[in-house]
Amino acid sequence: MVLSELTILVIDENVIRASIIEEGLREAGHGKVMVIHEVNGVARVIEALKPDVIVIDIENPNRDMMEHLFQLTRTVGRPIAMFVDRSDTAQIEAAMEAGVSAYVVDGLKKERVKSILDMAVSRFNAFSRLQRELAEAKSALEERKIVERAKGILMKMRGLSEEDAFALLRQTAMNEKKKISEIAQSVVTAAGLLM
Repeated sequence: MVLSELTILVIDENVIRASIIEEGLREAGHGKVMVIHEVNGVARVIEALKPDVIVIDIENPNRDMMEHLFQLTRTVGRPIAMFVDRSDTAQIEAAMEAGVSAYVVDGLKKERVKSILDMAVSRFNAFSRLQRELAEAKSALEERKIVERAKGILMKMRGLSEEDAFALLRQTAMNEKKKISEIAQSVVTAAGLLM
């Protein structure tokens, strides 16, 4: 993802503050900057525009607005930088849990916008990579458990050794051009029906 080619959506009810962010982004070389001033219906706008990065600026955040935005950030799957004038620890923690990549309190200066945006994208990418790795590790562990169960079933029902049971799973997977875990799942399912 080349940072200068990003499509950036700025959400800010305050026209002056939005112009500061937009100017900072354009000076940093970002040509695809869209600004909206209405928070209501923002999910539809995001769906229609499909921005690469979202910048949210809230001058005086209230609890309801923050909760609405946090619900939104949990679902969009994009880097989000949020500028607020005031905050507390609970809001910061809620923002981080919701997936906000950069949460900046009292720091709206056009000179800082680019570095904050770059940091938000980097943090989002790192977090996404960790989530992918965790999902892959969980999947591999589940597959391994299924294979172990299938081996146990084959050992018990056919009187095979552990090595022979695994070899049978592997050979069947190769013959059927499937993953061993798929064959193992079939064995476990069939055994569940027969027992």
